[in-house]
This record gives sequence, C-alpha cells and structure tokens, in this order.
Amino acid sequence: QLQLVESGGGLAQPGGSLRLSCAASGLALVDYIMCWFRQAPGKEREGVACINSSGGSTHYADSVKGRFTISRDNAKNTLYLQMNSLGAEDTAIYYCSAAMGWADYSDFPEEDYWGQGTQVTVSS
Repeated sequence: QLQLVESGGGLAQPGGSLRLSCAASGLALVDYIMCWFRQAPGKEREGVACINSSGGSTHYADSVKGRFTISRDNAKNTLYLQMNSLGAEDTAIYYCSAAMGWADYSDFPEEDYWGQGTQVTVSS
C-alpha cells in the first residue's frame, strides 16, 4: 500500500534546528513532486516547501525562505526538510505530500497523497 510516513519531529529550542524525514513506500518517489505543509493550532494548513522530481527546482513559503531547506534522495525514497533558526511561529504539525504534476513553480501544487504528520514544537 502507498504510504508516506513522517519522522523527526519533536521539541526544539528557539534558534535551534530539526530535520524532518518522509519515507515513502508503495510509490517511487522519483515520479512525484514532493512538498511539506504545516498546520498550526487554529490556523489554515499552509505550504512550506516543494521540490520537483529531479530536485532541480524548489519553492519556499516566504516565512521559511532562508531558514528551511527541502531535499530528496530518490535512491532512498526519502524526502527531507532541514529546519534552522526555529521560532515559536514554526510550531505546527508538518505533513509530507506527493503530487503528480506542478504547473506553476511559483506556487504549491495540488497534492495527491498525504502523510499522517509529525509534531514540531518550538519552545523555551
């Protein structure tokens, strides 16, 4: 069965770092545009970052640009999100997603598959 399973979430101090992973099974990651979304309590789900199939193109939300880096290892069928300079505003559930197409690289694609999410909490 197709599954996207996030890991690496947890508690970080302000200014700290975390690396999230998304392990895919039942699909070949190389065939998909991969993204990270997040949802904070009481807020809408928002796109964080996306990367195309080859890894040559990326898109970031303005709020994370310069702090977060999305990457992928197609051979390991795994997606990553390196998060640096974390602040309380980054506290959210982070979701891995896969999309079959990406028409506009300046925006987020419509997702076809979702992971279950992993909690990131930034607190002193």
